[in-house]
Amino acid sequence: MKKFNTPDTLFQRTIALCLVALFALLAACSSVRFTYNQGDTLLYWWLDSYADLEGQQADIAKRDIDKLFQWHRQTQLRDYAALLGTMQRELAGNPTQADLINIYKEIRVRGERLAARAVPEMTTLALSIKPDQIADIESKFNAKNKEYREKFIEGSVEKRQRARFKKAMDQLELWFGRFSNEQEDALRRTMNARPLDNDVWLEERMWRQRRILALLRKFQQEKPHREQAAAQITAMQRELFGRMESPERKAFYDTSLDQTTKFILAAIRIATPAQKKHAQERMQGWINDFQALAAGK
Repeated sequence: MKKFNTPDTLFQRTIALCLVALFALLAACSSVRFTYNQGDTLLYWWLDSYADLEGQQADIAKRDIDKLFQWHRQTQLRDYAALLGTMQRELAGNPTQADLINIYKEIRVRGERLAARAVPEMTTLALSIKPDQIADIESKFNAKNKEYREKFIEGSVEKRQRARFKKAMDQLELWFGRFSNEQEDALRRTMNARPLDNDVWLEERMWRQRRILALLRKFQQEKPHREQAAAQITAMQRELFGRMESPERKAFYDTSLDQTTKFILAAIRIATPAQKKHAQERMQGWINDFQALAAGK
């Protein structure tokens, strides 16, 4: 379950936006219905792997995750199916880069909607986090950053290009099936023409991590009322999502989105009819899954 290294990595690896991370993952799974039906457990395990939840804290987290899944199943999944239907229709024609950017924006809107709805649950969890758990979260962040450096930053240019290309191809093949050697060569040339900017992505990732840790430590020191804490979490969400429009990063994010959508468009344009048929069938399977899940199946 992988996804492109686009600005949507904002939805990953942060406690504050952990719920968005789960549904970003779901969109990249081959069996959405099975994964979604296990989603409450998977999300709890993900949270526990960072904060080592315990006792009543763990029970409340499980309760809140279940409550949030109920809301999501009842109110969001038919909309996801409709968005996939739009993607199907565009793929059947000749999508433009503007079409892909619009789809990205639609996905981001849904991510922000989910994050906003999850503020009460995030607030409960954040106010329950203890100092030793903050240390655990920081340690997990550091370990994940180390893995990222080893895979995407350290080593020769060729090694880093191979890692980036493999990540992108894993996603493309989920949608389109296998690509021929000739198709891969063409896509590799397109990808390799892009700058190796994973060091900047790591900087962004670490900036978000510092922001989250700082807020958790602030809660420890100031012991805010629940309403105050919720307001601060909402403000942090706006800051994280708004990072892409900030003066110091807008040019970088805009360029990254431009390059990523051009790469995807290149893949669509060289895809064979059989590969496009594979993508259409894969999307239809996800549409069917979302509709069935929304109906409680």
